[in-house]
Amino acid sequence: MNVLLHTCCGPCASHCIRALREAGHDVTLFYSNSNIWPPDEFRLRQEHVEKLGAITGTPVIVDPPDHEEWEERVAKGYEQEPENGERCSRCFRYNLTKTYAAMEEHGFEAFTTSLTVSPHKPSPTILAIGKEVGGDRFLPENFKKKDGYLDSLRLSRGYGLYRQNYCGCPYSQRPAPLRT
Repeated sequence: MNVLLHTCCGPCASHCIRALREAGHDVTLFYSNSNIWPPDEFRLRQEHVEKLGAITGTPVIVDPPDHEEWEERVAKGYEQEPENGERCSRCFRYNLTKTYAAMEEHGFEAFTTSLTVSPHKPSPTILAIGKEVGGDRFLPENFKKKDGYLDSLRLSRGYGLYRQNYCGCPYSQRPAPLRT
């Protein structure tokens, strides 16, 4: 099956490419992340998604970011939500809806997302949203299984990929609380 993989970053996608190929799928990366801020961070992550694509022979489609639209449609009124709260669910839906549209536009058979490889993201929520957005054309892959996150760490280290320390949106960059 020809699958479009919504790609949050190169390190997470590294394991997902392997898992999808082992399942017999052809994979194209779809880097669509209008939530990522600042613009230099978006470009740095894009550079490493493209590096991963070159290393693994995986095509990459880049969706130009529209952070203002993302702020208006996703974050406005939800700025104070905690990580994995309603703002994040809205962001998952935004990105998966864009991926579904790109899947149809480019003639892919199915789509899925690398978001589920992260231990910091709620796979059940992401998978439910993906199913709502894409129905049977969404592959409900929980890439955390079978040590997917550990595999992504090994692969991304071996490939020399940049590994970020926050989700990407400006609200996930809040300073850590002081410890006493």
